[in-house]
Amino acid sequence: MKIHTTLALSILATLAVPASGTAQSGHEAVAAHVEAHASDYAAVAQQIWDLAEVGYQETESSALLQSRLAAAGFEIEAGVEGMPTAFVASWGSGSPVIGILAEYDALPGITQSRSAERDPRPEMGAGHACGHHLFGSGSVAAAVAVKEWLASSGTSGTIRLYGTPAEEGGAGKVYMVRGGLFDDVDAVLHWHAGSSNDASPSTSLANKSAKFRFHGVSAHAAGAPDQGRSALDGVEAMNNMVNMLREHVPMETRIHYVITAGGSAPNVVPDFAEVYYYVRNPDVEVARSIFDRVALAAEGAALGTGTRMEYEVIHGLYAMLSNGTLQLRAHENLERVGGVEYDDAERAFARAIQATLTEKPPLESAAEVQTYMPRAGGGSTDVADVSWVVPTVGINTATWVPGTPAHSWQAIAAGGTSIGNKGMVVAAKTLAMTAVDLFTDSELLAAAKAEYLEKVGPDFRYVSLVGDRAPPLDYRKPAGGSE
Repeated sequence: MKIHTTLALSILATLAVPASGTAQSGHEAVAAHVEAHASDYAAVAQQIWDLAEVGYQETESSALLQSRLAAAGFEIEAGVEGMPTAFVASWGSGSPVIGILAEYDALPGITQSRSAERDPRPEMGAGHACGHHLFGSGSVAAAVAVKEWLASSGTSGTIRLYGTPAEEGGAGKVYMVRGGLFDDVDAVLHWHAGSSNDASPSTSLANKSAKFRFHGVSAHAAGAPDQGRSALDGVEAMNNMVNMLREHVPMETRIHYVITAGGSAPNVVPDFAEVYYYVRNPDVEVARSIFDRVALAAEGAALGTGTRMEYEVIHGLYAMLSNGTLQLRAHENLERVGGVEYDDAERAFARAIQATLTEKPPLESAAEVQTYMPRAGGGSTDVADVSWVVPTVGINTATWVPGTPAHSWQAIAAGGTSIGNKGMVVAAKTLAMTAVDLFTDSELLAAAKAEYLEKVGPDFRYVSLVGDRAPPLDYRKPAGGSE
């Protein structure tokens, strides 16, 4: 499964030409449509921000996006692949089939108001610290704009919007890929919230996660400790062994865990405890092998503490397979659209946010497009699995104040303001324009497919890291158990 890193530079140079007249008029049409409806999509995004629904529980958020697509004439298939909040919306017929991804889940455990000062919202259990409220609404805006252009221009083909739940640890797209929902797609577009505008080819980390559950025997911790077997001891023993394991894995590896259940009272030996692990590496096979070693540590911990352990794989993701052919075209379109310009109020808000940040790039960088160059990513995404079955292109736009890290309260705050809305509009226009290119430029699509086939190789067959398990619809629900 080795990835070839040599890009077909001569092909890319050929593609870096001004858009044809047909594409140019299409660019203008879709950009104008997005701009004309920008306030409507901003309102949808902010409704989803307020809802802040976590993975596989995004009932109202998913319904909002579906309603917009249905009103625009899309045919919708809801609840696909056993996921109630997943859907596929299609318009048109025949080839090419161009897909756009939409996400809408929030992150648990971090909340914030729209203030530039730290202001948690205790009544909320989650917040949009990764900007998926903007992701979902912006992708729908792009899909509807492309649909309107296809209809008015008489261009043949199919535009398809994939509503993908539970990106944050639930791997909704993996089940769609496994179920063959992308088998007839020619190219897929996506975007993400960020603190800069960038369409460079980038990688991500493969990631396999699981919840390790230990079962012991409860007893009075002082009066009858000999009769108890602590499930928490099993978790702590596992964590100690995994922390020693860190010395003996490739340096690019990342291992994270949180104890999601550890007992309720110190004087009761816990009969149930749970720890949730992520194991990441740039190479999917290395990530898989290190996860297996983590599982062996869990078995040893159970044996040593006299407890019983089982684990549930929650998600498994490939590393992103970039497509330079498509990324270059998206970069050109992003440059045509331009970045985010702040007004005076937004600039004041941004300065207040930056006062709380470690890194403080110039605020003017929000209006710039980053230099096109390959980049290595430190996170993971289920978009990666899509990229291994169909040529895939993605961009980032400045929906957050420059210097803002993902999964932070500052990201939630900015994403709830006009700064986030403006970045979303930049993304929607760029995606829509790139889709127009894919519908009108057969050579672009052929080159993208040729690059994809070269990278995956002739013998590649996609095999999901989650195996044959059903989607973990309850993975965000509190842990619990007894014996």
